[in-house]
Amino acid sequence: MVPAEFSADLIGQWVGQHIWPLFRLASFLMVIPVFGTQLVPRRIRLGLALLMTILIAPLIPEVPRVEALSADAVVISLQQILIGVGMGFALTALWQLFVVAGQMIAMQMGLGFASMVDPANGVNVPVLAQIYTITITLLFLAMNGHLVAFEVFIESFYTLPIGLEGLGQGDLWELTHRISWMFVSAMLLALPAVTAVLIVNISFGVMTRAAPQMNIFALGFPIGLIFGLFSIWVLHANFLPHFEQYTRQTFDFMRQLQGQP
Repeated sequence: MVPAEFSADLIGQWVGQHIWPLFRLASFLMVIPVFGTQLVPRRIRLGLALLMTILIAPLIPEVPRVEALSADAVVISLQQILIGVGMGFALTALWQLFVVAGQMIAMQMGLGFASMVDPANGVNVPVLAQIYTITITLLFLAMNGHLVAFEVFIESFYTLPIGLEGLGQGDLWELTHRISWMFVSAMLLALPAVTAVLIVNISFGVMTRAAPQMNIFALGFPIGLIFGLFSIWVLHANFLPHFEQYTRQTFDFMRQLQGQP
């Protein structure tokens, strides 16, 4: 006979108190930059998720008592995975914003062919985009952004407690609309350099029209490259304020997903 204090419902609640936060944490760590890249082995990510689950499980609200193999348990598990992936995607959009901006500038100044393998994602990206990725990664870690990201994520256990309700249709639409925010912000970030190089190209077009014997490919490419590098140097002077602004907007969006004002 099983004692009353160790009933099946109580054991199921103990398991749910740890397994459902683990689903949300593991899915978040598998998606976010820095920790969710190919540079970090999956065993380390899983071990970090298990350690964080053990630490926060006694602090979060009680989970609902449902049967382990019921349909409600499956729905709750899927909701936790969706919440973790959604919040991780919001943070990933911050990194991809600077990657897209670097690609725009590189293609305009003629460095689109200068690509290298991104070790984090395993795809070819322009060198300028990789420089931006390294820069924002170092800034994010130096400013303790990873600690703020985990703090905002752990707040979701109170604002979005574990249960049948999770991200609604409006939240999913906001996540989809986040892609447009990423492209618009990347365009605004790359617009000064793109405009400067475009003016140089227009000037050489007018010169070629006035003097057809001038070799535009021999002169326009190196001068356009020099102006592009100069524009990047000027942009780096105000790089930190832009990064701080976009990071704040990202954390505000993560809180908005949780229903916080």
